[in-house]
Formats: sequence, C-alpha cells, structure tokens
Amino acid sequence: QVQLVESGGGLVQAGGSLRLSCTASGRTITRYTMGWFRQAPGKEREFVAAIMWRDENTYYADSVKGRFTISRDNAKNTVNLQMNSLKPEDTAVYYCAADSTGRLRVVIFDPRAYDSWGQGTQVTVSS
Repeated sequence: QVQLVESGGGLVQAGGSLRLSCTASGRTITRYTMGWFRQAPGKEREFVAAIMWRDENTYYADSVKGRFTISRDNAKNTVNLQMNSLKPEDTAVYYCAADSTGRLRVVIFDPRAYDSWGQGTQVTVSS
C-alpha cells in the first residue's frame, strides 16, 4: 500500500498563497487517481480537487475553482496543490488521497473512492 505524506501547510493572511505537496512512498502513483480533500472543525470532509492518472484531467470544487491548481509529478511521485487568493473559509486540515485501483471512472468527490490517505496538514487563513 502506498504511504502519503502532506507538507506545506501553515498560517497565511487572506489573499495569500500556499503550495501543498503530497509525497508518496512504497508504490509509484503513475496509475493512481489523486485527490485533495479538506476538513474544517465541526464539518464533514469535503472534496477540493482531483487529477486523473490516464489523461491528467483535473477537477475542482466550485468553491476553489480559479484559485487552486492541482498537478502531479510522476517522476518525483508527488502531487501538489497550489492555493492562491486564500480566504478564511479555506481554513481546514488538508488531506491527500489516492485511488490505487487504476479505474478510469472514479467518483472523485466521494472520499470512499480513495483507498489511501495521508495524515493531513493544517492550513489557517487569517482575515
């Protein structure tokens, strides 16, 4: 099973930027659909972004579209999430997730579609 470790979280003022990274080990993620989710205190885990393995198509939650960009570097076995124009409502623990089945059709916004998760990294946006 692949192990995922997130990094890059921190405290930033509204309007600022952060770049999260997810480093995989144990398996290569070349054929994995990769996703980012977040969970704020008292709220359910919600989908943020995903990138498919075959065509590298990307998908975003409406709340982050135009501000966040997901990318993957298969040579480095990493997935990144560039977050710009951050808002206080982006404050949450951000999790990296992997679907290792190689499926071409994935319900990307459903956490149950992913079988590996990182421990999360805290992102705090101050107003």
